[in-house]
Amino acid sequence: QVQLVESGGGSVQAGGSLRLSCAASGRIFGVYTMGWFRQAPGKEREFVAAIRWGGTSTLYADSVKGRFTISRDNAKNEVYLQMNSLKPEDTAVYYCAAGPDTMVLVVSRYRYDYWGQGTQVTVSS
Repeated sequence: QVQLVESGGGSVQAGGSLRLSCAASGRIFGVYTMGWFRQAPGKEREFVAAIRWGGTSTLYADSVKGRFTISRDNAKNEVYLQMNSLKPEDTAVYYCAAGPDTMVLVVSRYRYDYWGQGTQVTVSS
C-alpha cells in the first residue's frame, strides 16, 4: 500500500507559478511511475505529466508542455510539479498518482493504483 499526500496548491494570478509536492509513504517509493492529473469542475480527470522511477523518462500533456516540469526525489519519497506561466484554464484540483514502473499507457488514469486526496489550484485572470 502507498499513501500519497499533495501540497502546494493555492491561488495565483495568470502568469504566476506554483510548485506542487507529493509525499509518498508505505511501500517502496522508487518502483513506481508517478503521475500528476487534474480535474476541473464538470470535467473528466485528465493527465498532466508522468515520470518513471529513474527520472529520465517523462511525458507531458500538450496543454502544459513547456510550462510544467515534473521531477522526483526518490531519497525523499517525493514528486514535484513545477508550474510556470499559469493560465486560468489550469484551474483544477491536482492529484498525484502511483502506478507500475512503465510508461505504457501512462496517460490513462486507470493504470494507476494509488491516488492522493488532491490539492486545489486556482488561477485568476
